[in-house]
Amino acid sequence: MTVSTEQTGGRRGGVTIARIAEEAGVSVPTVSKVVNGRTDVAPTTRKRVEAIIRKHGYQRRAGQRAAPSKLLELVFHELESAWAVEIIRGVEQVARANGLGVVLSELEGRRVPGRGWIEEVLARRPAGVISVFSGLSASQYAQLKARGIPLVVVDPVGEAGPEVPSIGATNWRGGLTATRHLLELGHTRIGVIGGPEQVLCSRARVDGFRAAMETAGLPVDPDLVRYGDFHVEGGYRHGRALLAPAGRPSAIFAGSDLQALGVYEAAREAGLRIPDQLSVVGFDDLPIARWVGPPLTTVRQPLVEMAMAGAQLMLTLAAGEHPVHRRLELATSLVVRHSTAPPAAGA
Repeated sequence: MTVSTEQTGGRRGGVTIARIAEEAGVSVPTVSKVVNGRTDVAPTTRKRVEAIIRKHGYQRRAGQRAAPSKLLELVFHELESAWAVEIIRGVEQVARANGLGVVLSELEGRRVPGRGWIEEVLARRPAGVISVFSGLSASQYAQLKARGIPLVVVDPVGEAGPEVPSIGATNWRGGLTATRHLLELGHTRIGVIGGPEQVLCSRARVDGFRAAMETAGLPVDPDLVRYGDFHVEGGYRHGRALLAPAGRPSAIFAGSDLQALGVYEAAREAGLRIPDQLSVVGFDDLPIARWVGPPLTTVRQPLVEMAMAGAQLMLTLAAGEHPVHRRLELATSLVVRHSTAPPAAGA
């Protein structure tokens, strides 16, 4: 068998594929297959080799890598929302300006891609990968790193590792600002519908709500704190529960505009007029927020700008440059429209 220079000569920090093979107790071609994302390696063997690759921080030398394609890989946990469209708009603007095409991958609600996804990505050799509201497994990240394909996470689900650059928004500040707006109007019994409890941005928005209530000296009623899924259906379901006649709030802060729309429908069914009998605040400032009746007061999350920043950061990394900041949080801001007002007398 002929062993290529790539198989024996790839070196970073003094480590070669031959050394990795010796330490893993496998052949040099087997390590080369793992590095190149091949599927014909037993899972236990792949896991052992990737652990050693991560341990040594191995990467192929730039001269050994195949030239990347003119593609940018954009990965979503799901695409069926206006929120995703705003992210795509931002990435596409940067890609077009740099002569790149965009490949969309949808995880159908999962937060981590399946095994087949990484093989397809390595075959396409994109300039970089942007993962939106999702993440990669340690194995998938190691395979991208070994091929010199940069990864950037936009709106991370959890705490991104120290090596993974990320772009987010000031979610805690947004939750604080939304709740303070309602408090300043005179509301004291306020409900909140967050997104999934395990998701970082959702927890931050609800924590901002709690901070505003506690600073105002008001108790947070556990019965008025709900966690949904950021979708209309979840906002409707939790809105109905919150608006039951006994102990209903005079205002609701929804952790997304889509959930706020669900609250609108729950209020309509309950015979409550917005904002006369119920104030509602959303989060995101999607285009639909200004066209619903009444137009929705919401926290603007700069989705297009976040996506553009993520794409620019990815291009910086792909060029081999070191970005000034590897973690960015773009500012949120309150947009006051007509879905909030002082509570009705006696509320």
